[in-house]
Amino acid sequence: MEALQDAGVVVTGAGGGIGAALARRFAAEGARVVVNDLDGVKARAVAEEIGGTAVAGDASAIVAEARDVLGGTVDVYCANAGLASAGTEAADEKVWALAWDVNVMAHVRAAHELVPGWLERGSGRFVSTVSAAGLLTMVGAAPYSVTKHGAYAFAEWLSLTYRHRGLKVHAICPQGVRTDMLANTGSAGDLVLQPTAIEPDAVADALFEGIEDDRFLILPHPEVAGYYQARAGDPDRWLTNMNHIQQKWETDGG
Repeated sequence: MEALQDAGVVVTGAGGGIGAALARRFAAEGARVVVNDLDGVKARAVAEEIGGTAVAGDASAIVAEARDVLGGTVDVYCANAGLASAGTEAADEKVWALAWDVNVMAHVRAAHELVPGWLERGSGRFVSTVSAAGLLTMVGAAPYSVTKHGAYAFAEWLSLTYRHRGLKVHAICPQGVRTDMLANTGSAGDLVLQPTAIEPDAVADALFEGIEDDRFLILPHPEVAGYYQARAGDPDRWLTNMNHIQQKWETDGG
């Protein structure tokens, strides 16, 4: 992809899973990639594999360092780091706060750092790894579902506010992806996500197809579009169907 040749790209949460797949794909397209992860060992392993640079640490606080590594300019920022926080309304407030911080505020903080420069030069690309849970919901995971809705809303807001000024925004909303995060979702993930789970590389493929088509909403699982339409068209029917899944999960010991 010509537009990505020598582009400066940052991918957070790229020590494995979707983030690593995105980092590999951007590097294969000729981009200069900063690989970020809390786990410095994993970040360095992926960076060495793709000829990129590892910047370990909290995704909320690495934009300045990553920009310096890339010679002063970030062309593409992939806000991929996330937490699959399970629980109900009764989850500890620390769980809610951390989910909000990682799944939403890390995106906001990155945009705060990057958008002014992008607007000044008239170009920039923000990629948000959301989840189908951000369009729909996920049984057994209130903090995750709520904050992923927030991540989607923020990406949508960025797009509608700045698209006429050269900012490109993409929201990736997959269902199950075969990563450590999916493995940690337990019985709820086994019921809802595992049957149609895809590989991380398929998510990267979907993103690059979306970039070529200049699409905001990236659906690695195309069927999610139908679920999203059903939710909007008849919310009560959709909620009843989701409640049936909830009941099955409870019956199966969720």
